[in-house]
Amino acid sequence: MRFVFFIDHLSTWVGKAFAWAILILTFVVSYEVFMRYALRSPTTWAYDTSYMLYGTLFMMSGAYALAHNAHVRADVVSRYFPIRVQAGFELALYLLFFYPGILALVWSGWDFFAVSFRQNEHSSFTPGGPPIWPYKFVIPACGALLALQGLAEVARCILCLKHGKWPRRLEDVEEIEIPINKEAEIKAAQQASGDKQP
Repeated sequence: MRFVFFIDHLSTWVGKAFAWAILILTFVVSYEVFMRYALRSPTTWAYDTSYMLYGTLFMMSGAYALAHNAHVRADVVSRYFPIRVQAGFELALYLLFFYPGILALVWSGWDFFAVSFRQNEHSSFTPGGPPIWPYKFVIPACGALLALQGLAEVARCILCLKHGKWPRRLEDVEEIEIPINKEAEIKAAQQASGDKQP
């Protein structure tokens, strides 16, 4: 379990580190809007910067989302299965679909990056555009992090098959409606018990 939590901590740290890109992205877009519409002098670098920041943010948060079970699931039927059946089903999906896709992402992403690096590729969207090979390196890096987090998820499935319950996950942020709903349930229960007293 220590191995699983180590990977969870790594994915969480990477996700939180790259989350700061949101602030930079917000500044870049706001600056571009101000320059374009207020001063009638658009920048030549904001477009390239914004799509690179957004793509990096999106890709590097994948392992974080997997670690915190935040990816969209199509478990309409499987959630009604017994827990061990759910774990076996998820394990099969990781081995049959997740890992082939992720390994293909790492393999082809590395080739994509290597060609760009050898050519010292620059953006063609703007004159004298920035180099984009660092941006393309994000593809295999994201795949490698997802593959590593996938090991933790496979280990969770195996532990669930062995013990009959899902191992706990790291706690991070909690959706705002969860504590609000809990508080509303407590108030409703207190009112119901107060109404019953003479």
